[in-house]
Amino acid sequence: MAHPDDIEFLCAGTLRLLVERGWELQCVTLSGGDVGAPTGTREAIRETRLAEAENAAHALGGSYAWAGLDDLAIHYSPDQLVKVTDTLRRFSPNVVITHSPDCYMLDHEETAKLVRMACFAAGIPLFPTSAAPTGTGVPALYYADAFEGKDKFGRPVAADFWIDVTSVFGARQAALACHVSQREWLRAHHGVDDYLRVNERFAREHGERCGATYAEGFRQHLGHGYPQEDVLGATLPHLRRTASGPIPS
Repeated sequence: MAHPDDIEFLCAGTLRLLVERGWELQCVTLSGGDVGAPTGTREAIRETRLAEAENAAHALGGSYAWAGLDDLAIHYSPDQLVKVTDTLRRFSPNVVITHSPDCYMLDHEETAKLVRMACFAAGIPLFPTSAAPTGTGVPALYYADAFEGKDKFGRPVAADFWIDVTSVFGARQAALACHVSQREWLRAHHGVDDYLRVNERFAREHGERCGATYAEGFRQHLGHGYPQEDVLGATLPHLRRTASGPIPS
């Protein structure tokens, strides 16, 4: 994902379910969250937020890495693709989850582009990074829900399917609570005082779309060269949900 705390808002419940089934979890953010505070130096803010991201990943049962980029500077470019591909190669994942290509923030949309191409580039021998090519082919790629389930024009962005995360919702909230610094930032910039309540609302609204109490939505990238099997759904078949009715607008 783009920033520390994006993971916890969008897919932490699903990640926890995978960990409970024996999967190894590596959480990565492209940015270190260096402008995510109303005051302070970028270096100090980044240090705080990286520590919070690491705590959140540990709370989910995984580990954390930063890809070396900055807030409001994520963009699809050759040098940034090298950094993202290098980070991905170090973990050689079977499944990757990233941002929706349609979202309210350019950092999120550009992250989706970079991660999409990094999945493809990770196994290409003639694309040089400091880490060796994976040699394992293209991982299955999924896009999480857009924030609030809508694009930059306010139009609904509908998931293809959802994962019922009701049983691990407490773990999702506990992971988000590790991002202590974000309460003051969201209050100052977004007018949001209780980010845990916002997180609960997001998960509840997605649950309403598929008949669950709490859910997280996903779309799979099915373009040429990417895996066609729904690995995520096949791993959690009893928790995979489809729309129970019209998508709310």
